[in-house]
Amino acid sequence: MADHAHNLRAQFRTQGPVGVITRGTTGYNRLRRFDRWLYHHEPARRTLRLASDPLAIDLGYGASHTTTVEWGRWLRRLRSDVHVLGLEIDPQRVLPPQGGVTFGLGGFELAGHRPHLVRAFNVLRQYDVADVHQAWESVISRLAPGGLFAEGTCDEIGRRSTWIVLDRSGPRSLTLAWDPFDVARPSEVAERLPKILIHRNHPGQPIYDLLTACDEAWDHCAGWAPHGPRVRWRKAKEMLYQRGIPVDVQCRPLRDNVLTVPWSVVSEPGV
Repeated sequence: MADHAHNLRAQFRTQGPVGVITRGTTGYNRLRRFDRWLYHHEPARRTLRLASDPLAIDLGYGASHTTTVEWGRWLRRLRSDVHVLGLEIDPQRVLPPQGGVTFGLGGFELAGHRPHLVRAFNVLRQYDVADVHQAWESVISRLAPGGLFAEGTCDEIGRRSTWIVLDRSGPRSLTLAWDPFDVARPSEVAERLPKILIHRNHPGQPIYDLLTACDEAWDHCAGWAPHGPRVRWRKAKEMLYQRGIPVDVQCRPLRDNVLTVPWSVVSEPGV
């Protein structure tokens, strides 16, 4: 089980920005797997399409603006007039507008905005797990109607990534995405699970059962290995579906190996 003794604690009852300053490490294309996935995610596409004045917030973008600007490029392919705003709780990281993105001071209170999309990556992983639900509630209570919040984490160069998508009612889905040529078995992605799940990855917990089922399906489909890890994973997902796990349906070739399941698959009371 993960040791949370060193983790950051936030004050949610404050008049200023809500949260604490994190390490802020990032890098070019670190969040590319999420960017690609969201571009094809129909609920997000619909939200932007129907918004009269679309706003997307990148919350806690860190010490560099690069991933926020990259996200903006993806979003403008969906809606050319979308306003992309990067929010940081550290005043020294707030930048003048650049790359089609504006920046401002703010935290989980979203600086008073009501956005249609919010992304917070590699933020809550540095917090204490006890703060996760309050952070979630602070964000989703401020979403515009139909708005979505993606909270996730990834490794330092973006080869392994996971995220939870929430709407105003709470968490809706969990997605795992990884470089097909970097991961030997699906369960290796567990080291980058979102904060709310990583400490639950042990026998008897739904997330552990899901990852175990993924490994079993992957092993069973070893005969597809000569066709490459993408084909092998697609066949493994078909097996998961046949076993009654409501995995997402893959209708097009994917660069990444991806698994999206309803939140109910990995949740338990209190999660």
